[in-house]
Amino acid sequence: MIRARRIWVAAVAVLAVAGGSPGLAQAAQPSDAGPSAAVTDNGSDLPPGWKVIGEGAGRQLVWRSSAPVAMGDARVDFYAGGRLLGHPEPGKDGRTFRLDLADTGASSPLKDLEVRAGGRELDAAGRAQAPHGRSSVAAARPPAQLPANSVDPGKPGSYRTTTGEYDLDPVKLPDFPEPVEMKAVVVAPKGATGKRPLALFLHGRHATCYKGEDVTGDWPCPQGTKPIPSYRGYLRDQRLLASQGYVTVSISANGINGQDYAAEDGGAQARSSLVRQHLARWADWAANPGSAPAVVRDAPKADLSRVLLVGHSRGGEGVNRAALDSLYPPPAAQDGYHGPVRWHIRGNVLIGPTIFGQNPVADVPSATILPGCDGDVSDLQGEAFVDGTRGISRGKALHSAVYVVGANHNFFNTEWTPGQAQAPSDDDFYDDPQQRDPVCSPGTATRLTANQQHKAGSTYIAAAARLFVAGDDKVRPLLDGSGKRAPSADPARVLTHAVGANRAGGFLPDGKMSVTGAKLCSAVDPDVNVACLGPGTKGSSPHFAQWETEREVGRRAVALHWTRAGSAVKVRPGTPVKLAGAKDLTLRVIVPPGSTGTKLDVSLTDTHGKRAGLGRVTVDGLPGTERTSSYWAREVRVPLTAATRAGLDLGHVKSLELTPRSTTGRAWLMDAWGWRPGTPAVREAVLPRVDIGRTTVKEGDAGTRTYTVPVQVSGQGSGQVRVYVVDPATGRTKQHLATVRPGGHDIDVPVTVQGNTRFSYDVDNTVLVKAVRGAVIGAYRGGVTVRNDDPMPTIGVQPVADRVAEGQPLKWKVTLSEAADVDLGVYFAIAPVTGGPELSTKDVDPAWLENASGEKPDPERPLSSIQYLYLGADIPAGKLSGEVDLPTIRDQVTEPAESVLFRSTDDNGDPRPGGPELKGTVVDAS
Repeated sequence: MIRARRIWVAAVAVLAVAGGSPGLAQAAQPSDAGPSAAVTDNGSDLPPGWKVIGEGAGRQLVWRSSAPVAMGDARVDFYAGGRLLGHPEPGKDGRTFRLDLADTGASSPLKDLEVRAGGRELDAAGRAQAPHGRSSVAAARPPAQLPANSVDPGKPGSYRTTTGEYDLDPVKLPDFPEPVEMKAVVVAPKGATGKRPLALFLHGRHATCYKGEDVTGDWPCPQGTKPIPSYRGYLRDQRLLASQGYVTVSISANGINGQDYAAEDGGAQARSSLVRQHLARWADWAANPGSAPAVVRDAPKADLSRVLLVGHSRGGEGVNRAALDSLYPPPAAQDGYHGPVRWHIRGNVLIGPTIFGQNPVADVPSATILPGCDGDVSDLQGEAFVDGTRGISRGKALHSAVYVVGANHNFFNTEWTPGQAQAPSDDDFYDDPQQRDPVCSPGTATRLTANQQHKAGSTYIAAAARLFVAGDDKVRPLLDGSGKRAPSADPARVLTHAVGANRAGGFLPDGKMSVTGAKLCSAVDPDVNVACLGPGTKGSSPHFAQWETEREVGRRAVALHWTRAGSAVKVRPGTPVKLAGAKDLTLRVIVPPGSTGTKLDVSLTDTHGKRAGLGRVTVDGLPGTERTSSYWAREVRVPLTAATRAGLDLGHVKSLELTPRSTTGRAWLMDAWGWRPGTPAVREAVLPRVDIGRTTVKEGDAGTRTYTVPVQVSGQGSGQVRVYVVDPATGRTKQHLATVRPGGHDIDVPVTVQGNTRFSYDVDNTVLVKAVRGAVIGAYRGGVTVRNDDPMPTIGVQPVADRVAEGQPLKWKVTLSEAADVDLGVYFAIAPVTGGPELSTKDVDPAWLENASGEKPDPERPLSSIQYLYLGADIPAGKLSGEVDLPTIRDQVTEPAESVLFRSTDDNGDPRPGGPELKGTVVDAS
């Protein structure tokens, strides 16, 4: 087997240390998903965890966890030296993950490998990372209870409800080989007259099938297993909304969950297509009730002009894409729905969502629930559904972040909740009894029970419905950072902040801004002097969650760090800010988790030089530990009455000044706005839409060809986007701004391909795009993949020292029939000798044995009894050979000659019959 040179690194699965879930009971391990081997690469120390299998274009980088990794919504990613390599395909055993190296574009040595999912580290990856041990953080206390709002949307309405299901013919979606089910559960009000608004629920990515205590991600479900009914997990939420007069439907998406591992967007477009397929059926049934299933005929007629979408995890990203696709149609080739849009989406509720594309829909109101103890999408990347809308469009849609202290990822769905689910389920926030988390371990003062969490979720889903669909502004203070609570959600502590609605005149660090007394920091940057949070920070921030690039331009905050009270910080935007007509100045400020009483005096200065102090704000941190994403902004407000009294020109504000009154501290200003109460009407802007495609070409034998990354711009108008071009050799990105117009060629990324007849690896030239202003993004990722079309060199073996005295190394030369353009590694797996005594575990260097296999010499046993023991030779690019050796030791035992055999490996890392072999014999030194 040939592998990428120097790809082996130390890797030990330590899910408990990393804060990840230990996973569910998994189906029996298939024969092609064995534990990964640890090998020695020119003497490197390599514990178990990683291997590379296959040859040529079929090479795969494989990581195997020591414990099952639950199928969840966060995407598992492989990184090397901080660079994203790609998204591996999970094995059926729930432990093994494989990444086609052809898709990584890696032509240089890979080192410092990591496995991450939603910000969690799933492996130790050879880093000097000691176990956390018992946390030094004292038991956390919940935040103070907020005053009650004037209305409580969590109270059941006056209608009784009825429940039923429909199961239609499955649909075929692009790039998915198997059809996807059209199955749903409907809960509707009894006795409601007239058309009723429709709320559609979409669950997230979870295991698809089960039998007893075993679960799989298969689709269709194998014979003898049952589908996991994830779509039934929101019945409590549906009943609450139905009692208030809503028709509700929760749809099944197991067919997507079982096939989305290979989708470049993680299945977002497929989920959008499925949502719109269901909405189209509801539009048909509203027009022709007699054609509807019985459960729909028995329900009030749905009003498709008033639709609320509710999505959990990848379902959240899916309903966001459905809203986008309903306003700005996607390219037909990538879409699974091609009919007219006969509905109007009034708002989205996104529960612990993913947002791989970082492409929120700015003109559709949203409420994003962020679970403080999320063990799946633990970086709380869904914050981008709020932060990512700023400056994109008109800014009138409210985008709310709803932080639920003590909530995990799974318990918003009863079918993912132990004791309530039909199939096996777990608490995604892994709890080690020896390393209890002060905030999130069950039984702590801040951790919610499953029922408490689900009740809070139901309440805030109903709040969004009442505001976005029913237009009741009395519920707005529960969502817009006004500091009110819904008693129905008690005892949960629920905190909110927001952008949009009646906010105007923002101080936005993302744009042109100068700062004195503090610094502008970057949300994502490898430079610790630039990044908002350094690598040594205990915990993380949803605002600074990493995207696919190692560095992002245009995601910033103002970082304050002071050692004495009175150290003023002045923030000056590129152009004066208009605050006329605002009631308050509202600020979103992050302070460290667990901190209390950070006090900041706030003042403004206008373009005439007149200054006015507005008052003082106090900011407390959230409960948090190194395992939580608790560096989250609290919204605080100061009235503008003092500025009005002072005669400040609020139409031309030049600067904002923050003066800390605490002795020492740290804080990060996310933004500041003029605010007034109310919820304005939202009118969706007509914008251009950008979709990046991917094309695959052959390298060719000679000559130079230039290809262009396929880009489609549709819609109307013009907008600005940021384009990231990934260097396939280094993984580093270059970025530039582009103004896009429908039908134009404003994003022009040429890829030059030089043909030859030497073997190399496939090269993936990737382009990423993100909206900056006046545009929306559909397919955010694409590029040109160049396939190597030259055959692999033939492998040979020549003995160098294949019969030695004990204490001397066995050596072989591994040869290639011709040189390759890339570094190659040729690997051989241990195999039993065909006759005579065999080299044992006590005949080789014990340090080598432990590094190579994780095994110790005692008890003495044949080397071939060690599973997954390999030898490998490096052959640099342009060279024809490399050496491999096996160190032996001298002992005092008289023994006969002993032999050893290693065979070249196949695509699964198993010995290949008939392939080249390493044969050696060791004799006594006497």
